[in-house]
Amino acid sequence: MSELEELREVIRRYALENAAKYDGRANPNAVMKKVMREHEEYRDRAKEVLRLVREVVEEVNRMSLEEIRRELEELGGVEEERSEEEGGLKPLPGAREGEVRLRFAPNPSGPLHLGHARAAVLNDEYARRYDGALILRFEDTDPRRVDPEAYDMIEEDLEWLGVRVDERYVQSNRMELYYRVAEELLERGGAYVCTCDADEFRRLRDRGQACPCRSRDPEENLELWEEMLDGAFSEGEAVVRVKTRVDHPDPAAREWVAFRIVEREHPMVGDRYLVWPTMNFAVAVDDHFMEVTHVLRGKDHESNTRRQEFVFRHLDWEPPEYVHYGILKVEGTVLSTSRIREGIESGELTGWDDVRTATLRALRRRGIEPEALRETILEIGLTEVDATFSWEQLYARNRRLIDPKSNRYFLVRDPVELWIEGLEEPFAATLPLHPDEDRGERALVLHPEDGGCRVWLDREDGEALEEGELIRLMNAVNVRVEEVGEGVVRGRYEGEDYRAARREGARIVHWVPTDQAIPCRVLRPDGSVDEGYVEANVEREEPGRTVQFERLYFARIEECRPSGVRAVYAHD
Repeated sequence: MSELEELREVIRRYALENAAKYDGRANPNAVMKKVMREHEEYRDRAKEVLRLVREVVEEVNRMSLEEIRRELEELGGVEEERSEEEGGLKPLPGAREGEVRLRFAPNPSGPLHLGHARAAVLNDEYARRYDGALILRFEDTDPRRVDPEAYDMIEEDLEWLGVRVDERYVQSNRMELYYRVAEELLERGGAYVCTCDADEFRRLRDRGQACPCRSRDPEENLELWEEMLDGAFSEGEAVVRVKTRVDHPDPAAREWVAFRIVEREHPMVGDRYLVWPTMNFAVAVDDHFMEVTHVLRGKDHESNTRRQEFVFRHLDWEPPEYVHYGILKVEGTVLSTSRIREGIESGELTGWDDVRTATLRALRRRGIEPEALRETILEIGLTEVDATFSWEQLYARNRRLIDPKSNRYFLVRDPVELWIEGLEEPFAATLPLHPDEDRGERALVLHPEDGGCRVWLDREDGEALEEGELIRLMNAVNVRVEEVGEGVVRGRYEGEDYRAARREGARIVHWVPTDQAIPCRVLRPDGSVDEGYVEANVEREEPGRTVQFERLYFARIEECRPSGVRAVYAHD
């Protein structure tokens, strides 16, 4: 059998399976995507494969459903499908493989945070599961809320998160489209130009009454629209409203604003435009022209859904399938982009990666792996019930990922000096870099000087010691405590036998020789700093690596020099 014949057989099986799943009609796009996904060797021959796919699909679609099923049985039946509930995600209503189009649409006012991550991961996961497409759309039609640096930051965050983007759009580049649709809406009588005082309109709206502008005919509205575009009105003097029920049960959906005048230069397109669409209008237009099939959004957007549906209704468009999920509460951190920006500008926060925030940059800085975050989000799923983000579950997943690759070191915080008398010969303690991985060893050496030697203890251990108590320096020697003073402990060397220490129930403490200690600062998520000394063996670590400070926590190294180590707390 030739290579071409083998490829045709592969395509035919995929086409039969797809047709059997969808009432005898195979989708060539879905078949093509499956061929490319399962057979990477054909990717450089995509045009040739696509021609063959279309040919085979046409043949299969001429068959009856009974004939399709019979041939599949002869081929061994339908290959086992992955569960649509896999990963805690329920099926999308009305979704067809190869036809699903989803969008992730952030406002470029700053980088992504945990709330954005949920939307991005859910849309990405469904796009993958249905062999569909994911659109990245920057919703930047409010010049007052645009940060020019955010476009690149968002794309960098998505790449880190493992989100695959198939198409990319920027709304500020689509203004002429919005203007054309606005004119059509005004011509159809589905919208009008309103010049009412904002407070007066609000009073009428709240009483369920129409404003006088609503009765204008389309010709007059189009003339006023042209005047808006020509700059005849100032900001706040005229808006375009979408006609709805004036007594709509949701007051926010009554006669909502589709266009308004914004007298501020846009960071990306300058002063080219004066009249800007609101989010709800631009979203409805883009969802239609980008052929979005499913919109995944939080319950807090239900009112926006009601508003956007009026645009579809007035223009005789088919709306996408809206799926609303519960609110995700994230406790113990700063999540609001505007609040973070205020903190940065005031100097309270150090930047978008300040560990007191829940930006993806802050999580990355702490050593959180994107896989751990994705798994945690997918476990929450698309439930309609409100949920609280579980930091504990995120940390548990992350721990499994970073534990095998994190070397171990001793860190002593706010150190207390221990003077050990009676040690006459140097003693080298050998410790594994990792207790379970064969990664080599590290050594800490006790060097006697003037009848003893000095080590640093963690203050938490040092202040708990009592005179007469036997302690054991981990993996090293036994010491009898003789005197506990302010910041200094004196003890006497009592051998190296760990069994003697065990018999007496000796406390085990971690330690760092004073002559092999490097100053260390660990930044914690609440903004506090652990200061102390880390063993000099840590110098082998590169910035960006995670380590475990034994018996304390995991941390990500940011700077590692003989003069000092700077790290960021990850989790226990």
